[in-house]
Amino acid sequence: MTTTVETGTWQLDRTASTVALRHKTMWGLVTVKGTFTDVSGQGEVRPDGSAVGTLTLDAASLDTKHAKRDKHLRSADFFDVENHPVITFAVRSAELRDGGTVQVVGQLTARGISRPLSLTARLVSSDADALTLDTEFTVDRSQFGLGWNQMGMIRGLTTIAATLKFTRTAA
Repeated sequence: MTTTVETGTWQLDRTASTVALRHKTMWGLVTVKGTFTDVSGQGEVRPDGSAVGTLTLDAASLDTKHAKRDKHLRSADFFDVENHPVITFAVRSAELRDGGTVQVVGQLTARGISRPLSLTARLVSSDADALTLDTEFTVDRSQFGLGWNQMGMIRGLTTIAATLKFTRTAA
């Protein structure tokens, strides 16, 4: 693995990337897990080594393996996919640090509400044509208007885990 990333434009490999979430419900007794099955993105590594880009999730593609729950998550109680079909993370800066960590600063938008988000990713592999990043971070869903909480069953932060593989596009 190289310790630098080639400059240029990078495209997310949708088939080799995953974005998943997990959240404790039922007063912390049950963990709901889901995966966004439609994810896209691209980025640019600049000559100074910094990077910018965008990751887009189709909000309706969240699959928790429970059809009734998935339908509820798509409703106005949660993601409101009819009015807000995508969730985006606009990367304002990403910088590779020692040890293969990447400091990422950006703007997360869900349900039409944008909030700043900083996270640390790990450069898992990289060569001249492909790179893979892993990250895990938490978000407070109530900051994005996702506050529905029948009988206080849903508390705490939602954990997002992502493995993102990018391939360099032809110059």
